[in-house]
Amino acid sequence: MKYYLFSLILILSGLNLLAQADIISADEFVKLTKANPDVVVVDANKPDNFKANHLKGAVNIYHNDLYQKGDIDGLILSPDELAAIFGAAGISETTPLVIYDDGTQKYSSRVYWILKYIGAQDVKLLHKDLDAWKKVRLPLTAQATPRKAVVFTPAVDASIFATTEEVQANLDNPGVVIVDARTADEYNGVSKSDGHIPNAVNLNYEELLTANGAFKPAEEMKALLEAKGLTPDKELIFYCRTSVRATVAYAALKNVLGYTRVKVYDGAYNEWVATNPVVQ
Repeated sequence: MKYYLFSLILILSGLNLLAQADIISADEFVKLTKANPDVVVVDANKPDNFKANHLKGAVNIYHNDLYQKGDIDGLILSPDELAAIFGAAGISETTPLVIYDDGTQKYSSRVYWILKYIGAQDVKLLHKDLDAWKKVRLPLTAQATPRKAVVFTPAVDASIFATTEEVQANLDNPGVVIVDARTADEYNGVSKSDGHIPNAVNLNYEELLTANGAFKPAEEMKALLEAKGLTPDKELIFYCRTSVRATVAYAALKNVLGYTRVKVYDGAYNEWVATNPVVQ
């Protein structure tokens, strides 16, 4: 019954949820930044790319700078450490934010999820649509825009974060699906170092995107997920190798489809394989 109601809501809303969620178009971006001068634009690209060209006024936050230094690649820093980095960049928990990247959706989605996890209250993703970007002529520059440091007070949202212990405890739980967002070759262990978490379902994050990297329409996305048994009545825990690609799926399901029970296993394949078996 719940799933039927969810489907009905999608139909009645015209399957156009982007404008109602955290994903905004280039037109909406222009309107938002004109209406609210306090909006901070976050460029999630590699630092060298940021230095070469970026949206005017943007600050650079690259996901690799948000990780622990250790044996397992891709584990995020503690909430307090993350808050210090964002605060130094002039971002507090109440700062209205718009994040973009080079168009792959990966880097911006990773930073988006991290900000959501530590309690940022107003975070949006600039949807990739190169034609729309060109049409509104978003201003570009190579000049950095300094911002005064502020305090970011973290408020962790544990509901979107999954641990290794949680994944282990739910491998055979029919109400929870572990979802591998990597390629089929990685999932199937074509490479000797690969394989997947037992009972995980494979959904390559790129299946959620169009050929040019934009999010697919809700109806297409819904049909794809339904075919794999990934319905909104279940809790879905996404992972990849370092949980970068997994956050694209998180952003898509949360914002395009309105799924509420979506988590990211931050430790991902790298942490899992260190102490747990995989299937090839």
